[in-house]
Amino acid sequence: MNDRAKPGPDIEGRSMAVLPPGTILQLMYLDERLRRLPPGRFIEIGPGSGEITQVLLRRGWTGCSYDLEPRTIRRLRERFAAEISEHRFSAVNQDFLATDQESKADLVISCMVMEHLEDPMQSQFLRVAERVLKPSGLMIGLVPGSPAHWGIEDDIAGHCRRYTRSSIEALAAANQWSLQHLAGLTFPVSNLLLPISNFLVKRSESSKLGMSQLERTKESGRRQVKFKTHFPSVLGMVLNRSTMLPAHLIQKCFSRSEKALVLYFEANPRSGARNG
Repeated sequence: MNDRAKPGPDIEGRSMAVLPPGTILQLMYLDERLRRLPPGRFIEIGPGSGEITQVLLRRGWTGCSYDLEPRTIRRLRERFAAEISEHRFSAVNQDFLATDQESKADLVISCMVMEHLEDPMQSQFLRVAERVLKPSGLMIGLVPGSPAHWGIEDDIAGHCRRYTRSSIEALAAANQWSLQHLAGLTFPVSNLLLPISNFLVKRSESSKLGMSQLERTKESGRRQVKFKTHFPSVLGMVLNRSTMLPAHLIQKCFSRSEKALVLYFEANPRSGARNG
């Protein structure tokens, strides 16, 4: 997941960060949705520092994560060395769109990836996802929402677009996918924090605007912006799942808001569509 912090200790004594509030809310929603699925094999695209990877592995899933950036892959291999030695996980330094992987997955999951793709590549992404999924498999995607909130962070991260509910629905329909679930996340917390976020990003990362879109995309998964993507450890007392539970319940109440800054979707290729 993009905009993640540098890792610190997790509940198993390895590393996990004091995460941004929006990231915590996304992970809480994802974890809740994953309870409905029996563990199987996953393919993750754009793992960032491995927060979603950790959620999946902790729930008994096995699989692999793809990323373009060698440093991201190296850090994943360090963080999940035990799972790699147990043959439960692998980190692949490769473009997912170019994969020749033949083994099928139960789940394809990407977080803050599709917005980096030009329009034709979005369709290619969905074709590759369909090819590597089992007939009954599921795709989960998280993308930035609300085009009205386009800002400097989108430019710096190399985004091509922000999505609406209708644009996700149209993308799925145009590529013969069946949309099973769609929800807006992090409202209103991320919206309230957005002016501060934009200020911090502009102050810390404006120099990245001179990079190519590919370079900005590679950098987007390992950003270090104080009080935006990483926080002093003492703030873990207020930035954790327990303290964020009220905000999680509120985001669920506003899951249909067009102002939500994150959109979460679940979809199946129509050839294997199922209700859920």
